Amino acid sequence: MIGSGGVGDAAARIAVERDFFEALVVADYDLGRAEATVAAASARRPGESRLVAAYVDASDPESVAALAREHRATHVFNAVDPRFVMPIFTGARAAGAHYLDMAMSLSKRHPERPYELTGVMLGQEQFDQAAQWEQDGLLALVGIGVEPGLSDVFARYAADHLFSEIDELGTRDGANLVVRDEEGNEIFAPGFSIWTVIEECLNPPLIWEEGAGWRTTPPFSEPEFFDFPEGIGPVECVNVEHEEVVLMPRWVKAKKVTFKYGLGEQMIGILRTLHDLGLDSTSKVNVKGVQVSPRDVVAACLPDPATIGPRMTGKTCAGLWVTGTGRDGEPRATYLYHVVDNEWTMREYGAQCVVWQTAINPIVALELLATGVWSGAGVLGPEAFDAVPFLDLLAAPKPHGYASSWGMEDRDPAATSATSPSSDHPTDDAAA
Repeated sequence: MIGSGGVGDAAARIAVERDFFEALVVADYDLGRAEATVAAASARRPGESRLVAAYVDASDPESVAALAREHRATHVFNAVDPRFVMPIFTGARAAGAHYLDMAMSLSKRHPERPYELTGVMLGQEQFDQAAQWEQDGLLALVGIGVEPGLSDVFARYAADHLFSEIDELGTRDGANLVVRDEEGNEIFAPGFSIWTVIEECLNPPLIWEEGAGWRTTPPFSEPEFFDFPEGIGPVECVNVEHEEVVLMPRWVKAKKVTFKYGLGEQMIGILRTLHDLGLDSTSKVNVKGVQVSPRDVVAACLPDPATIGPRMTGKTCAGLWVTGTGRDGEPRATYLYHVVDNEWTMREYGAQCVVWQTAINPIVALELLATGVWSGAGVLGPEAFDAVPFLDLLAAPKPHGYASSWGMEDRDPAATSATSPSSDHPTDDAAA
């Protein structure tokens, strides 16, 4: 596993409870941070000795390959931000190892019409190498976090078990999280890497439509209020660039695919200000003789997402809003979702809920790969695999499963997605 930041640290704490692996190498450019993750995770299980720490330069494919060869790694799990996708992806293949990530290679906007036409799309650099991975008999399982990841698993499940025809696959993400300082005042502190948040939210969002393919829109377009379950309530969501819109149409038949994120008025305002000031740029500028990236400066000035858990309250929800025709031939609108409470993740894992919710899904996928339930070669998204084993393992009680329940709400298909659910509880055919 490359990266022992918030998500990587949470992933190690989740993985150590499982028996499917012989060894887990936690690698980071900061060896001390990797060692701290190994110590914290190993302490969760008496006598644990399978985890070891190592140094790696995630920007160097050969550093990645050398580490994988040294430890005879079967899989390389990318747990760092997406600017390092391609060197890790390349290094894993060079070492003959399978690969997993939670975010795909970066996009490049269309040079003339960025808010209408796609340029280089998310993940395109990886899909361009799919034939070589397949020829080598290696699997790159891409986009297997929570969004993308669990949302894509939901898409496969909806297509196979709930709908005969899908009008829209709409990922909808929202939360009621609050972070406070030592005096109890609410502060701005994103629960995820601000570098990644800036990348996602200021790039032109993607929309896919049957017959037209992919197109882009301006950032924060098409706002809508979506009613999230388990007490979160209505949150304004806007279009954001995300991998689901790239992945889902490749394996799941639908008329439209969208991604909307509940950013909130404060986050949107801050992101717009950063853009207006040029502080979202990754190009280095000269500051009194020192070359620095403005976006890196912004990230350095904000609290580390891995450290804000004790000061955070609330819940986060990831899910997929699906509309179309049910198996019975009647109109259907269903929200499949996964809600995590920060108080619970902090108490049980010492990890804040946003990074924990992201981290659990690649560990579940690794277990399915290790046990042979999932298998394949090439560059594949989560939609390419049977969803039922994943959802069953995620929700099943410990020690068999991960005891992280997911839910499903049927809503009025004649109303908008902002309509309150018809029930506060999952429907009878939900897994949990």
